[in-house]
Amino acid sequence: MAAPRSFLWARRVFLTLLTGFVLLPVYVMVSSSLKPLQDVSGKFQWIPSGLTVRPYLDIWETVPLADYFLNSLLVAGLATVCSVTIAVFAAYAVSRYSFRGRRVFTVTVLSTQMFPGILFLLPLFLLYVNIGNATGIALFGSRGGLVLTYLTFSLPFSVWMLIGYFDSIPRDLDEAAKVDGCGPIGALFRVIVPAAVPGIVAVAVYAFMTAWGEVLFASVMTNDATRTLAVGLQGYATQNDVYWNQVMAASLVVSLPVVAGFLLLQRYLVAGLTAGAVK
Repeated sequence: MAAPRSFLWARRVFLTLLTGFVLLPVYVMVSSSLKPLQDVSGKFQWIPSGLTVRPYLDIWETVPLADYFLNSLLVAGLATVCSVTIAVFAAYAVSRYSFRGRRVFTVTVLSTQMFPGILFLLPLFLLYVNIGNATGIALFGSRGGLVLTYLTFSLPFSVWMLIGYFDSIPRDLDEAAKVDGCGPIGALFRVIVPAAVPGIVAVAVYAFMTAWGEVLFASVMTNDATRTLAVGLQGYATQNDVYWNQVMAASLVVSLPVVAGFLLLQRYLVAGLTAGAVK
């Protein structure tokens, strides 16, 4: 049965308005990043009177953006690798084996998502400082400490999501792998992991995006040497002025890795987010 003509027109109008609403902030960012500072600070103009790429050159000199970029890349990359690795083993154990406390573990992992991250800020701060004073291991102000911090809220979601995805993979694959001579670890890496690539990619994208754009913990747990991009962007605001054109240019540059990765892995991401919920 064909949809009414009025419905088709209403859908087109709604989707057009929605697209414009989504793309409007992007247009403002792009246009402002190509304007001189005096044009951005003055009355907003929808059509720029003069375009310049100077803000994209100045962003690397106003603040040490390259260092912040490297810190964010290292922290987000390590947090992603650790989160995915631990989540794969934990989810496989929960999905394939029955043990005492299995249900309690699953409920505990899921319940951690109910608490806001700010509740963990002060406890982690005190914990890192006390560990540093007692052992000399500098967790506060280090990249390693920030990676551990991000694992506290990315790892539970990763484990919970992979449990659902592993449950959707037939157990017959495990049995077939064992018949061929594989042990539990061999079955995991030779059979289960290749079959769970979409779910693993979805978890990796989530962990990376969470660490890449996090501000609260990064603003407290880092110093000048380990500062990340999300916090480093504040350096474009000085006591005398705010370099809005450079803020917009830097924001676009910072967003490129995440946007590019999302576009490249979109097919796996959509499959990973939906496949575990089908069964």
